[in-house]
Amino acid sequence: MPGSQPNAVRQMSGPADTILLEAGDGAAASRHDREQRRRLSGPAIRAFFLLAESWRLSVSDQIALLGHPAESTYFKYKAERGGTLSFDTLTRISLLLGIYKALHILYPDDVLADRWIGLPNSNPLFGGKPALDLMMSGMDGLYQVRRLLDGRRG
Repeated sequence: MPGSQPNAVRQMSGPADTILLEAGDGAAASRHDREQRRRLSGPAIRAFFLLAESWRLSVSDQIALLGHPAESTYFKYKAERGGTLSFDTLTRISLLLGIYKALHILYPDDVLADRWIGLPNSNPLFGGKPALDLMMSGMDGLYQVRRLLDGRRG
């Protein structure tokens, strides 16, 4: 239920919606626009760390989901001194926020929605492993999970 979500998660809906909208129609044309990426970087990385907290991700999981930046870069992001994120990193965060949002639509129980990525999954896409394993395998894994959940949402 929306009212039962922790405050940090409720606050994420603003940046999540911004990133998801910005990565839509104009993304291809603006991906090389450093100013656009700079403007989105702060809200995106803050939303990512709120999501990581909700999902209780380890540092190594977070680094994998961000595309394996150097550990020093990860800690700069964490301290909000990361500067401008690459288009690849912004895309990854957008996919993760879409996954988060889809899970909270599909599963009204916030605990289940946040645990889902870490639970063994019988869907053939996952082969009995948690969705997080596929998500950490790279950009294609993130797209596959996002498409699956969007398809379930209808």
